[in-house]
Amino acid sequence: MRDPASVAAAVAGADAVVNAVSAYVEKAGVSFESVHVQGARTLAQEAFAAGVARLVLVSGIGADPQSPSPYIRARGRGELAARQAFPGATVVRPGAMFGPGDALFGALADIARLFPVVPLIGGGHTRVQPVYVEDVAEAIARVLAERGSAGQTYELAGPGAYTLRELVGFVLRLLGKRRLLVPVPFAVAEVQARLFELLPSPPLTTSQVDLLRRDNLASGALPGLSELGIRAKAIEDIVPTYVGRARALGD
Repeated sequence: MRDPASVAAAVAGADAVVNAVSAYVEKAGVSFESVHVQGARTLAQEAFAAGVARLVLVSGIGADPQSPSPYIRARGRGELAARQAFPGATVVRPGAMFGPGDALFGALADIARLFPVVPLIGGGHTRVQPVYVEDVAEAIARVLAERGSAGQTYELAGPGAYTLRELVGFVLRLLGKRRLLVPVPFAVAEVQARLFELLPSPPLTTSQVDLLRRDNLASGALPGLSELGIRAKAIEDIVPTYVGRARALGD
């Protein structure tokens, strides 16, 4: 994403391009600015120059170029950069995505298995609308097939809104475990996240803490899955197929 020549080679001959690149942690040579803003601009510029018909940028619900959070601000600025370079770009903003190998329910299950205490950042009051990753993929495919979607922004959210505390309780029930739930203030969680970010695969990042500072819900003002003819799948239908399986294997 940071090398125009590599990007140009990747998009050459493509009919459509989907930018699904993201970074939750800033490390040497990889910043939110370089990935979400400069990278989004480079890809859009090279796709436009190559005559690519359609560009879809995968952003996120809550993306805001004026946000005090470096991560959320970069996502918002990336949307603007992509559209400036590729006027017909379509933006899709998924909520927290779930599916096998996810960083939501999978991470909560790992914590619940390994530790007797589960931290609730911000008291666990933040509300989110998890969306199934395959619904998001299907939405992108339909967006690319629909000419009228060019230049539009879609918010892709699941059918239910849950607090973080409710999601933790859901995972614990699937695992058949009881754990002490301990509220953790945002300030403390941010310090912990900065320490975790020193690890190769941090279990918590400052970007994730920032996302939990406010409800991550669809605004209702933009089209979403239903407008694309997709019936959103609920966490109750999908999550037990991969979190419950781990329980059956003896974890």
